[in-house]
Amino acid sequence: MKLGVFTVLLGDKPLEDALAYLKSKGAEMVEIGCGGYPGRAHCNPDVLLKDEAALKRFKDTINKYGLQISALSVHGNPVHPNKEIAGAFDSDLRSCVLLAEKLGVAQINTFSGCPGDSEQSLYPNWVTCPWPDDFSTVLEWQWNEVLIPYWQAFVPFAKQHGVNKIALELHPGFCVYNTASMLRLRRAVGPEIGANLDPSHLFWQGMDPVRVIRELGDCIFHFHAKDTRIDPYNTAVNGVLDTGHYGNEAARSWVFRTVGYGHDYQVWKDIISALRMVGYDYVISIEHEDSLMSPNEGLTKAIAILQEVLIKEDKGGMWWA
Repeated sequence: MKLGVFTVLLGDKPLEDALAYLKSKGAEMVEIGCGGYPGRAHCNPDVLLKDEAALKRFKDTINKYGLQISALSVHGNPVHPNKEIAGAFDSDLRSCVLLAEKLGVAQINTFSGCPGDSEQSLYPNWVTCPWPDDFSTVLEWQWNEVLIPYWQAFVPFAKQHGVNKIALELHPGFCVYNTASMLRLRRAVGPEIGANLDPSHLFWQGMDPVRVIRELGDCIFHFHAKDTRIDPYNTAVNGVLDTGHYGNEAARSWVFRTVGYGHDYQVWKDIISALRMVGYDYVISIEHEDSLMSPNEGLTKAIAILQEVLIKEDKGGMWWA
């Protein structure tokens, strides 16, 4: 396994400064945003796909620091009911694929997306319960008429350009947010659809990342290292479906934390061991969204913990049995 960082937390720095900083911290891989919600601070496909000299400078800068790109990330909602918004996200996705081809990167990270409840909708409609029956009707329309057809059409385009892994982050608010929804889309579309597994979104839903890892197995393509702290008092009063602002930490049922500040070493050791058990031997990419810490401190503390719990060497033979 290799230690990685999602570089959006350093979007205020030029790419070279960000890479120099991350290399000094011990990073081996970088996940780079190139559109959608992560933005294009370090990587703009509109420029790099048209300017060979700029593309070469980009590659040379990555190589200068001995880093590898774990994935290009373009999280968005390409099935948004507003066609203009959906089109912009879809365009970013396709540009991301074309750039990945140029860079020799075989995978991208994104969200599944979430449609509205009909062709006349203005906003996405995330269904979280089956009753009244209206909700079940909406859910089946979203999946059968919008979500599955979109990804069935997108995957051949991606494969044509050398991208054979589309890693969807299991994220509430989108159709793929848990184990069952991840596997449902994979079965409907194909093995090119997999998970960018982020345990922070599993923790607050009451899921056990170790069990999720063992259930998903080889459809885990990428891994985000981010933690969540559940507030037992606020959760006991209001449950985990919390729509309060992330910045109002004292009132929330849960908040995102850096690795180790939501769950201890043993939990993270179990997660890493479960990944090894199912054959995952790729990046552990730190995503910093801890509102109680600066990016530098949050990243530094996460790296310190992960350097202790990551399993990096080949396990070798079982000499004792």
